[in-house]
Amino acid sequence: MLRPFGLKVGIVSRAGFASRVRDLVENNAILAEVMAPLLAARDALMQECQRLHRLVVQAVRNDPVCRLLTTMPGIGPVSALTFRATIDAPERFARSRSVGAYLGLTPRRYQSGEIDRTGRITKVGDGETRTALFEAANVILRPSTRWSPMKAWAVRIA
Repeated sequence: MLRPFGLKVGIVSRAGFASRVRDLVENNAILAEVMAPLLAARDALMQECQRLHRLVVQAVRNDPVCRLLTTMPGIGPVSALTFRATIDAPERFARSRSVGAYLGLTPRRYQSGEIDRTGRITKVGDGETRTALFEAANVILRPSTRWSPMKAWAVRIA
């Protein structure tokens, strides 16, 4: 809302955003009046987000499976809870590779006569869990100076 008036917030931290906006609009009474409720709403949303994050972290601490999942690099509380909620009863799966098929992480195949094409993943499972696993894999495979057995395993698979 400030750009049409030639005001740019610039690069600031989350904590410094509100004070930067207040500094920019202090000379314009109308803009200051408009921005005050917006900043108040932003503060309320930030506080609620922090409260919900604490609940997620508490749920992960109370679940031994989620605690074990978060020991892997790239797996945070949200990824662990998402995976745990999707695979609620692991005994449903006869083999571990069945979990990949359940989540839609198996390659799509087209076979007809002499034609045999392997395509992209099927994406038939839970999209949120697939997204969480994809983000975790990106964290593991990102360029870093530290090498770990988990990263070696991921590079071999990739």
